[in-house]
This record gives sequence, structure tokens and C-alpha cells, in this order.
Amino acid sequence: MRNVEKFRYLIVIALVLFTSLFSFDSLRAASTLTVSQAIQTQNNSVQTVEGYVVGKPISSSTVVKSNFPDDYALAIADSSSETDSSTMLYVQIPSQFRSQFGLKTNPDLMGEKLKVTGQLTAYYSHPGLKNTSQMTIVGSDDTPEDTPEDTLSDYYENALGKTGTSLKTALHNIIDDHTEISYSNVWEALRNTDEDPANQNNVILLYTGRSQSKTSNGSSIDSWNREHVWAKSHGDFGTSMGAGTDLHHLRPTDVSVNSSRSNKDFDNGGTAQKEAPDTYADSDSWEPRDEVKGDVARMIFYMAVRYEGDNGELDLEVTEKVNNGSAPLHGKLSTLLQWHQQDPVDDFEQNRNEVIYQDYQHNRNPFIDHPEWVEAIW
Repeated sequence: MRNVEKFRYLIVIALVLFTSLFSFDSLRAASTLTVSQAIQTQNNSVQTVEGYVVGKPISSSTVVKSNFPDDYALAIADSSSETDSSTMLYVQIPSQFRSQFGLKTNPDLMGEKLKVTGQLTAYYSHPGLKNTSQMTIVGSDDTPEDTPEDTLSDYYENALGKTGTSLKTALHNIIDDHTEISYSNVWEALRNTDEDPANQNNVILLYTGRSQSKTSNGSSIDSWNREHVWAKSHGDFGTSMGAGTDLHHLRPTDVSVNSSRSNKDFDNGGTAQKEAPDTYADSDSWEPRDEVKGDVARMIFYMAVRYEGDNGELDLEVTEKVNNGSAPLHGKLSTLLQWHQQDPVDDFEQNRNEVIYQDYQHNRNPFIDHPEWVEAIW
């Protein structure tokens, strides 16, 4: 009798344990995963994941954040500002969801928080979610994403409250060690950074202001080429990766206008240029059109902070002189300060800064985000 009672007792205990485990597994399966949890759970199970839309995957390690080629996939992450593809989950978008959730059709989805349900398995040879059965935009009751102001405050945290040399050093440490691209890849990058907001097939040329086909680059008359705003001979860095390919000072310009500028420093005065009548030049200086004077100044200030002589790089500095030759100097400081005040930061400049940060170099021009820091340093 005792053995029968003992057996019954063991059966009851087993049933309790089984029920507890079953309930726990059911709850776990029904819960919503973060992106980081989903990346660790690539076991073909069907799960629901929440994350922010951060781009369109085009390879196992590349996610584009603009000019989306199709509506077939998107990438989500736990942060709307994520740039590291290894912390993103690639989501396959079936045909029934493409009109609402494809990024080519819906580029405004960038930064939105989604809830997606599907099979956790590799996609593009990368942690992914396939056979998607449900996709919804998370409502306003969920935790909102960081505002741009919050994101910038975090990015510049170590520079806040500083002035002079301390501020310059702090900013250098923040924007240093950016992701470098080759000089040949600059062509395609400029097609994105300098895209004409009114015509996505064109770029805006820096000195002439002309809107011109993205594909008309080259060395022929009226083609556009890659202008080093900090003249590459000022420090003799050429087109080497680093200063020579830094998108924060590379802009598309008319070939012959670029040639006329040569390696001149920046200052007021001179003769109007034929193809750029609002631009003036003399024997040793160049004055761009009013609409980009501030852009030019802030590009020069960026270079002087980004390249400070560490890690084998040049120490570039802004000077009051012109005609600096091959010295790692660029002028004229007082004129550039004047231009910075005269031509404030505009939407085109802000967008350009964001594209470079998000899609290419992952560093920013601090004087576009905080124009007041120019006078705090110089």
C-alpha cells in the first residue's frame, strides 16, 4: 500500500512540474524579444521582436540608410541610432507587407519602432527573421525613441561646458578615428551626400550652385569632380585615405572651376569667375558664393580639429595667412570667422552631416551641430 501511495505522490509531483514547465515555456514563447535577444535565438523558432528601423540590408555586413533599392527587407536594432550591422536583425518583408513597410516606398519608416513576428533564422547570412507573418508600427504608448537633441547631447557629452583648447581637444577625441573610405568610393558617396533635394538624380555643385546629373562626373569640360575644400597640397596629403578622402571637406564641383580654385586659400576679393559669377579669385585667394561661405568655413574648422597630429596624421591648423603653399595650414582665419557668421547652417548642410555620420564615416562636423563652438575655440 505504501508503494502505491508513494507512486501516486510521485505522479502528482511530476504533473505539477510538467505543468509549471509548460506554462513557463508558453509565457516565454508569447513574450516579445529585444533585437539583441533575437540575435542570440537563431533557432528557427517563431517569435515576436521589437526594434527600431535602421536601414535596408544589402549584404551580410552592409545596411544602407538612404536611396533604398527595393522593398524586400529592413534592419531593426535596439537603438534608432545604431550603426553597427552586427547588432541589427535583418527582417524579410513578404509581398503582402511591402507596400506598407518597404523602405523604398516608405523611407519615413526610418527610426520608427516596429513589432514583427516570424521565424528566427539567418537572412543574408546574418542573424535574421524570415517568413514574417505580422508587422505593426508600435503605438505611442511604448517608450519613444531618443530625440535628435538627446542623441547629439550623448555624442558630444565629453565636450559640453568646455572652451578654448580644452574644447578643441575634446572634440578631436570625439570625431577622431572615423571610418575611412577609398578615394574611388568618394564618387558614390558624394552622389548621396550632395544630392539635390529637388531632384534625386542630381547633385548640387559647391561653387556654381548648379544642379547636375549624378552620373556626369569625370574630367571632361562641364563634368563634376571631387574638390578638396582644404586644398590637399596644404599638408601634401593627396588622395590617401584619411584627410584625402574625408567627406566632411570633399564636395562635387565643376571641373574647370575646381581647376581655377587650385590650392588657393580663402579670402574676400578678386575677379568674378566666368562659370561661377558669384565667386571671386585673385592670385592667392578664393571667395565662394555667399550661399556656401559658411559651409566652407565650417569644413575648414572641422579639418583643423579632426587632424591634430596624433596617430601619424598631419596637424592641420587655421592661420591668418594666405599663400600657404604645402604647409599644413589654411587661411584666412578672420575671413572664415566672418563667413561662418554671415552664412548660418542650413538644411542642406545638416542633412549632409547626417548622411556622412549614418552611412559612411560615423563621425560628425561639430560646427554644424554646434555653431557656437567656432567662437569658443577661435
